[in-house]
Amino acid sequence: MSNTDASGSPGDPAADFLKSGPLPAIAADFDITGPQRFFNRELSWLAFNWRVLDEARNPRVPVLERLRFLSISSANLDEFYSVRVAGLRELARAGNTTPSIDGLTPAEQLRLIDAGARSLMDGQQIAYREILALMDAAGIRILSRDGIAAGDRTFLEGYFLEQVFPVLSPLAIDPAHPFPFIPNAGFALALQLERVADGRPLQALLPVPPQVQRFVALPGGGPMLQRFVLLEDLVLLHLDRLFPGYRTRGHCAFRVLRDSDIEIEDEAEDLVREFETALKRRRRGQVVRMKMTAGAPVALRAVIMEELPVGPDEVIEVDGFIGMADLAGLVLENRPDLLWPPFTPRVPERVRDHGGDMFAAIRHKDMLLHHPYETFDMVVRLLRQAAGDGDVVAIRQTLYRTSRNSPIVDALCEAAESGKSVTALVELKARFDEAANIRQSRRLERAGAHVVYGFTQLKTHAKLSMVVRREGERLVTYTHLGTGNYNPDTALVYTDLSLFTCDPALGRDVTKVFNYEGGYATPEGLENLAISPLTLKARLLALIAAEADHARAGRPAAIWAKMNAIIDEDLIDALYAASGAGVRIDLVVRGICGLRPGIRGMSENIRVKSIVGRFLEHARIVCFGAGHGLPSRHALVFLSSADWMGRNMHRRVETLIAATNPTVRAQIMNQIMAANLADVAQSWVLAPDGTYTRAPQPEGVFAFSCHRFFMENPSLSGRGSAGAADVPQLTHSQD
Repeated sequence: MSNTDASGSPGDPAADFLKSGPLPAIAADFDITGPQRFFNRELSWLAFNWRVLDEARNPRVPVLERLRFLSISSANLDEFYSVRVAGLRELARAGNTTPSIDGLTPAEQLRLIDAGARSLMDGQQIAYREILALMDAAGIRILSRDGIAAGDRTFLEGYFLEQVFPVLSPLAIDPAHPFPFIPNAGFALALQLERVADGRPLQALLPVPPQVQRFVALPGGGPMLQRFVLLEDLVLLHLDRLFPGYRTRGHCAFRVLRDSDIEIEDEAEDLVREFETALKRRRRGQVVRMKMTAGAPVALRAVIMEELPVGPDEVIEVDGFIGMADLAGLVLENRPDLLWPPFTPRVPERVRDHGGDMFAAIRHKDMLLHHPYETFDMVVRLLRQAAGDGDVVAIRQTLYRTSRNSPIVDALCEAAESGKSVTALVELKARFDEAANIRQSRRLERAGAHVVYGFTQLKTHAKLSMVVRREGERLVTYTHLGTGNYNPDTALVYTDLSLFTCDPALGRDVTKVFNYEGGYATPEGLENLAISPLTLKARLLALIAAEADHARAGRPAAIWAKMNAIIDEDLIDALYAASGAGVRIDLVVRGICGLRPGIRGMSENIRVKSIVGRFLEHARIVCFGAGHGLPSRHALVFLSSADWMGRNMHRRVETLIAATNPTVRAQIMNQIMAANLADVAQSWVLAPDGTYTRAPQPEGVFAFSCHRFFMENPSLSGRGSAGAADVPQLTHSQD
């Protein structure tokens, strides 16, 4: 998978998939039945992170938002190394030569990843220098040690002694002092010192605690002039306080990443305790990458590499800033002139029509909210109202990722404490959120909720919530089904869907899923819902095959799908077969894409785009024309928690939900998917050779942005009395 190309040219594939057809397919110079019909997963992920980095270099993006994208790009790469690269490295070291679906062995993948990642890190440093110059011009300055004025040194000395000195632990490196453990993402200074009295050398380490701010703000200057000093420069300025009687002969900084994947015993007697132990092991995983200041003293470099230990191929020399994920700390909220214009998520008109009563709004008609454009607070409101409603009998809830001070958990605890039957299915295997989920589960148990942890072999990724309410002589089930996590913080950035319904069929389906999770009761007779690992993949394959049958019979045939990743071999081959039958297939794939579009005889009817912009695309949608093409009122429309990857199909509990309400179907198909397919401003189109091209955007020429459109137009099913009589035109205002 090649790096992205932001230049654009008149021959670029058109990004507006609604108005343009596929370019003429190219002939493949490989066997279209062999492994080259797939792109490599890891290289495709690197290509996605190039697209994220490109937003950091995009002049249309406000400067501090560019800094945020740079930070995200770096944090993404860190996680990639700590999990994916760490796993490949273990396979290669064990002598495993089993190829991935594209035919590459672990060792071959590692070589390609290393080259691509090093290039990406070089690009990050270039972007950092560009952004730094723009920030400086806007009055946000990071001072070098030489650029600190005498008046500021007095403040810095006081700050150092009060805020930094007490938490630093200077450590000698010699036979009497073992080399300290540097945790995952740990940052440290290595020092070559010399005793002033007799010239005796000393090597030392200064681990820098993550609890201390990386950027130290200097006073004065006013709101339009803000100055900062790097924490490591502050420490170097005051080494005499840490090592009195010594002078500095050389120094460098380094940062390590460790293997952060967790292996869990299959038959752990106490799953919670096993996870707590595993989290401690994660801190001590083997080092998979070390970044070090370029030109570091040879002796320091040698001792650090030996003690960690790391090999030469695991060391990245950096001529610039180390630890770019920390740059998020410089995205200053008091500089709105350098940020996106503020946006406040809407409260749906339907909810306003019913005086804020979520039960009444849902009872009126199914409602689909599109986050973050419609506020996630409606999910929280439903649970809060349920907690305080005397007619509510029971609440059942999945929790995969949630916020630290979660209002969802607050509402569940309140409901349990008031005597309602509350069951929370907490997924402990939510990578990097395991510790938070353990804390939440303990809190729920103390409140009297029944907490279950699902399966040891399967990760529960489905987003489900149900409230059972007594209404007259019957029990009514109110259900929330989502594509995103129950996390109000990420819901401000992630684009996701929330379906609220009291449809009895979906209520029965969701009840069966909870029973499956809590008691291993295999659900039978599901009506509007498919789940993995039992029926979801088979359902998708059957729907794709049926669409191919329509095409072969001469009927209009089309598939629209939106997801974060597609890498499952069977599903990709099914799309290839459908393309060969004449089905028009348009995919919006934010991240990893193993499917190769535009190849004659294999994928000539398939187009793929990736949308990267202000919000993180996260919803999963699929629409089938069902013999009528797309869009059509006869189409089959689904929302899902699952990406099209092997793990989602076989090793997770996921849902695929059929949208049956006409307004919800119109909203998903005619509004959400249509806007994604029509987007030009934020779209990258995937070429048959694996390169991504952003559509050129000349100054002054209107370029449709789906994010801008959704910010300005309410969702159809939330419009209340306005209804869905008219679908908004795909346009928006211009700056």
